[in-house]
Amino acid sequence: MMRVAVLDDYQKVAEGLADWSSVKRQASVDFFHEHLGDDDDVVAKLADYDIVVAVRERTRFPKSVLERLPRLKLISNTGHYMAHIDLVYAHERGITVCETTRRPGPTGAVAELAWAHIFALARNLIAENASVRAGGWQAGVGMQLGGRRLGVLGLGRSGEAVARIGLALEMDVVAWSQNLTEARCAEVGVTYVDKDTLFRTSDFITVQLVLSRRTRGLIGARELGLMKKTAYLINTARGPIVDEAALLDALHAGTIAGAGLDVFDQEPLPANHPLRQAPRTVLTPHIGYVSDVSYETFYAQAVENICAFLDGKPIRELNPDNTSKDGVSRS
Repeated sequence: MMRVAVLDDYQKVAEGLADWSSVKRQASVDFFHEHLGDDDDVVAKLADYDIVVAVRERTRFPKSVLERLPRLKLISNTGHYMAHIDLVYAHERGITVCETTRRPGPTGAVAELAWAHIFALARNLIAENASVRAGGWQAGVGMQLGGRRLGVLGLGRSGEAVARIGLALEMDVVAWSQNLTEARCAEVGVTYVDKDTLFRTSDFITVQLVLSRRTRGLIGARELGLMKKTAYLINTARGPIVDEAALLDALHAGTIAGAGLDVFDQEPLPANHPLRQAPRTVLTPHIGYVSDVSYETFYAQAVENICAFLDGKPIRELNPDNTSKDGVSRS
């Protein structure tokens, strides 16, 4: 009987959010609730498994890992971002890699979390909550969002959702990305500006970009230096888009008002990481896509992927030809 490993089930919900009975009739299924660790740990713990369900990019599968997992036959990844999997080598080795569909997907969930960060920072919710719990009362004066400028980096599905909420709040919404056009901005009802203008004039800047070779390190000391001292940076996209060292410098120097971060260079974030102690920050553990709707979709389709594979008719299959160089499915 084949063995299935469901990885990084931090909340211990994977088994209950899908009907795994059709899989369990043909294979044994184990749910891993803790992160497996480094590459050597991954190899040691998955050596006896034929099928892996990977939750987004939480566990990496480069060639150096895949070549040491000779039993591995299928990786069913939740989502459509595959930069953490060496698809070229997997294809050469005959390892099937499948995705789950984009829709219904986590777009709304990511936009909602970006706005949770904006609201928390604008109205000092962390400090106000702490004050009330400590027996105090009002601790500061919040920022009203109407009339403020929201700068959106990236106007894809998530960026558009964030922008439309800003428009509903009567904010002045501007956008920029490397391929963005004025026509696309007009479709959404926002104003196209150049990159420097966005950083210089926005009160809140939210990152809604895909991590790629072009966007890695896109926001560094120069960009942070353009921001107002009263402006906030929100990143619910991918950690490496922002230079963490430069961000830490800006936060400690007080050259920006604060930051809301859901994503980091290293995840899970190490216990002693300096961002955990950084001032004027709201930190969440990469939960932008972690919602009931997203997870139900991910795990239900993972079950479908496994059953189809076991029946000899793989679905949602990926290979280097239908995936971009940055690991994003073109399907």
